[in-house]
Amino acid sequence: MYDYEKGSEQELIRRARRGDVKAFARLYSEIYKDLYRFALCVLRHPQEAEDAVSETVAAAYENISKLKKEGSFRSWMFTILSNQCRKSLAQNRREISSDNAQAYARETCGSEPDYAQQQDVRRAFEELDEEERMIVSFSVFGGYKSDEIAFMLKKNAATVRSRKSRALEKMRVSLGGSER
Repeated sequence: MYDYEKGSEQELIRRARRGDVKAFARLYSEIYKDLYRFALCVLRHPQEAEDAVSETVAAAYENISKLKKEGSFRSWMFTILSNQCRKSLAQNRREISSDNAQAYARETCGSEPDYAQQQDVRRAFEELDEEERMIVSFSVFGGYKSDEIAFMLKKNAATVRSRKSRALEKMRVSLGGSER
């Protein structure tokens, strides 16, 4: 019997491509929190984030055979999620309600930081346009480098770096720290 807990990512991907549900579930279990955090950060509503992740997982499972590079499962999943988030944003643009603010903080931060500071950071983040939020989210929550983000968003790496820099500067200015 195959040990899914000790299996290498590449072997799990090979098994998932052959229809092994347990192998796919194991791969997903490694990144689901990061997927949810990313979706929550971009969509700003817990239910929409859950829906986006669910649809991403279903689409990924259905299309796992189309994964070209076994070593790029994580970025492939985030690319699918990014596209799903864009669809959700296009369908329904909602602001996170004040009732959900503390739940949002617990989900994204793992604890409850200073509420006023948290609100300021959220407000500064929400002032960014959609593409800037995606880039900052991929960088901060996904831990991706500019070239990886560029690949996922089908942009030039230099463009991603400059847009990330501008987005972070916008946030810095919005938070009252215009010094570099």
